[in-house]
Amino acid sequence: MTHIDLLFAASSLLAIAMLSASALMGWQGWLDLKRSELDMQRGQSDSAPDMEGGSREGMARIEIADLKERIRKLEAIANGVDL
Repeated sequence: MTHIDLLFAASSLLAIAMLSASALMGWQGWLDLKRSELDMQRGQSDSAPDMEGGSREGMARIEIADLKERIRKLEAIANGVDL
């Protein structure tokens, strides 16, 4: 093996290492961008009920009231009462 072949192999290895490092940095940057987008979406969904003037407890109470109304209607149907 000559010195030129050794130099060529070393420079090729160095070029591959540099390309891999830059690709890894780009991948990490893309992942950070996607994480920040997800955090922004989570932040908007958490603050949406507050912006609309409601709260989670209020929504739960409405859901419970709806369920009670459905149960009342189903019991009426089971008893043969015409609504």
